[in-house]
Amino acid sequence: MASFTLALLSAALLLCSAAQAQLSSSSFYSRTCPSLPNIVRSTMAQAVNKEPRMAASILRLFFHDCFVNGCDASILLDDTATFTGEKNAFPNINSARGYEVLDAIKSNVEAACPQTVSCADILALAARDGVSLVNSLNIELNPGAKELTWIEMQVGGPNWKVSLGRRDATTASQSDANSNLPGPSSSLSQLVASFAAKGLSAHDMTALSGAHTIGRAQCANFRSHIYDDADIDPSFAAACRRECPSAGGDGNLAPFDLRTPDRFDNSYYQNLVAKRGLLHSDQELFNNGTQDKLVRRYSVNGKAFAKDFAAAMMRMGAISPLTGASGEIRLNCRVVNK
Repeated sequence: MASFTLALLSAALLLCSAAQAQLSSSSFYSRTCPSLPNIVRSTMAQAVNKEPRMAASILRLFFHDCFVNGCDASILLDDTATFTGEKNAFPNINSARGYEVLDAIKSNVEAACPQTVSCADILALAARDGVSLVNSLNIELNPGAKELTWIEMQVGGPNWKVSLGRRDATTASQSDANSNLPGPSSSLSQLVASFAAKGLSAHDMTALSGAHTIGRAQCANFRSHIYDDADIDPSFAAACRRECPSAGGDGNLAPFDLRTPDRFDNSYYQNLVAKRGLLHSDQELFNNGTQDKLVRRYSVNGKAFAKDFAAAMMRMGAISPLTGASGEIRLNCRVVNK
């Protein structure tokens, strides 16, 4: 019986390895769509150049996609007569954004390589490129010129190899999005459990939370923290209250990081140490709990954060992908192929 069980376990491990091998190469499209990396990066550069916040928005789309039935671009699907998708789930409605950027990338990719590259892989690449581009600067070299010249002055965001070979889901679930995505009022134990359910460690969770070094949050998501929680710097709470009244203004935005809101750096962790986390769930990472030591390390060691963030992003990007004959290559990221 023991040998039979061992054989079954070995077979399962081989199957898992085979599935992972399909998603192990960043050169998956090197022959079928060699221009893919340049297309994604150039389109993301235009988007981030126009609005730096877009880097955070695309990164959030990728996170919210992977945490709901795997990294399968299901978050990009519009509702249909047969399913209610993820776009209008509570964590996404009126806050998830950047769909039009993914549409533009997909259109450019389809023009170069028809019916070849999945929306799921495009989203994974776009999330990486947004992070690596967000610290770049837009400079007008000639003050009299009508057009601005994009120059990558400094790539301060982490970079990593994106494994490819994902395929696209043919359905989506609003209820799964509501139940799988951690919320802004989550406790540390809830956060740890939520990430563990996806095969990610508490260390991964703390590193990935550093994505909040860029981007903005809506007042409705941090109001209770700045008015009701004790674990917050009073001057920071007062500043936030000016943008977020105790009633009304739910959609008002505030940056996660007041100091460098559009730079991907380790300021997020410095803010947590100073009790200046914008969301309750942010400050939970540094609240006399198990992650305090790691938060302190990241707050003084930006390189350690960047390295761990990149590694965690690679692990998150491998959550339950559709590969091989599963799913499809959508021609339009918003709708299933006919």
